[in-house]
Amino acid sequence: MSLRYFNVAGAHGRFGERHTVETHLIPIVLQVASGTREVAQIFGDDWPTPDGTCVRDYIHVDDLAEAHLLALGHAAPGRHAVYNLGSGAGFSVLEVIGACREVTGHPIPTTVAPRRGGDPAVLIASSEAAKAQLGWHPSRTDLTTIVRDAWEFTRSRPA
Repeated sequence: MSLRYFNVAGAHGRFGERHTVETHLIPIVLQVASGTREVAQIFGDDWPTPDGTCVRDYIHVDDLAEAHLLALGHAAPGRHAVYNLGSGAGFSVLEVIGACREVTGHPIPTTVAPRRGGDPAVLIASSEAAKAQLGWHPSRTDLTTIVRDAWEFTRSRPA
């Protein structure tokens, strides 16, 4: 069984993202809100999207965990299945920053940097196979919920 994750975010209680070198948008923006980073970079504001910033699919870590359990129940010897795991909805970089500002109450300064090579304008999962074959239905697809859970984790951890 191969499970293809899109942008995993949020947190589950005391379990959340914490990388030595952070590259994921939501934790980076929350680092700015918590004062451990000065500014959030936006890589390009001239993409062919409604607000000019990249659009990505975010999947809550709890929904991802549920997909794993369902996949285990459908695994069979000699059978290889591949499933995309995403919410099926896209949020722009500016929408993510806006949700982080709303949840944290912090202004979160940003700066526009050049586009990164290889980035597509929009990347959204089709999880129809996982829904149809595994019975998986993500229930935490609201961006505010994802950000709120990540923010609670960020605030609960020492810098």
